[in-house]
Amino acid sequence: MLTRKQFNVLDVLIEASKKPSQRELSEKTGISLGSVNSVLKELAELSYADANGITPAGMAVMQNYRVQRAVIIAAGFGSRLVPITLNTPKPLVRVKGSRIIDSCLDALKEAEIDEVYIVRGYLAEQFDQLLYKYPNVRFIENPMYNEANNLSSVVCAGELVKNAYIIEADLLVHNKKLIKKYQYASNYLGIPVERTDDWCIHLGGGHVSKMAIGGENCYQMVGISYWTPEDGETLCRDAAKVFHSPGGKERYWDQVPLEYCMKDFKVEVRPCSFDDIREIDTFNELKQIDEAYR
Repeated sequence: MLTRKQFNVLDVLIEASKKPSQRELSEKTGISLGSVNSVLKELAELSYADANGITPAGMAVMQNYRVQRAVIIAAGFGSRLVPITLNTPKPLVRVKGSRIIDSCLDALKEAEIDEVYIVRGYLAEQFDQLLYKYPNVRFIENPMYNEANNLSSVVCAGELVKNAYIIEADLLVHNKKLIKKYQYASNYLGIPVERTDDWCIHLGGGHVSKMAIGGENCYQMVGISYWTPEDGETLCRDAAKVFHSPGGKERYWDQVPLEYCMKDFKVEVRPCSFDDIREIDTFNELKQIDEAYR
């Protein structure tokens, strides 16, 4: 088991074409220069790193933190994007010539995450077109999409959420590096903001302590998260429990680990920016981005 600092340094080394300087490692990991020096000594003693960078033993130990799969939630109607979604599922809507979901699938491909599941419902058969470009994609059918919220999609995915990304299919991913090959702990992407009227999360003790609609000095939620094997198993259990409770069909899946069953999880926030990713919520936003819809 690596310490968090050891993991962070190896994660940078594994991506580097040549060994970064200690100052570069400090900048990329957020670890102080003194701590980087100490961690490098620890990794050398463990034979995980040497003067040339990460060693074969280091590569091997990092496989314990390799993300296994992704579950993409794509079953909904996308009512706020009417009239485009009357004939096309929102993830398949084209923005400047490319389908929205392609940006996510391309990021997963770049991270060499080949086990990809798409939970589909509305106009499900249209997703078959993805197989021409992404033959590795597999589909999970959500027969409840028209009567339940997106918690139903996570319930349909079941244990596939273990050691997996859960990704909302309507995100334009501009920064493919958001999808990392290795992950240390369960986390949710969030954009640090002074104020937002959108869904947001607050931190306490380094972990998510509150989820709300609107807040100050918080993180605006972005629909990409990662769940460790252990947390994924708990999420699978808790999601089914909440879904089958009174009013469960009306719940969003995020409410399970970040609200109703928060005591069962310690979820971190992975910061990103508005330049990294964008969710297209309405037809007016789509028109602003792509003049072809004006």
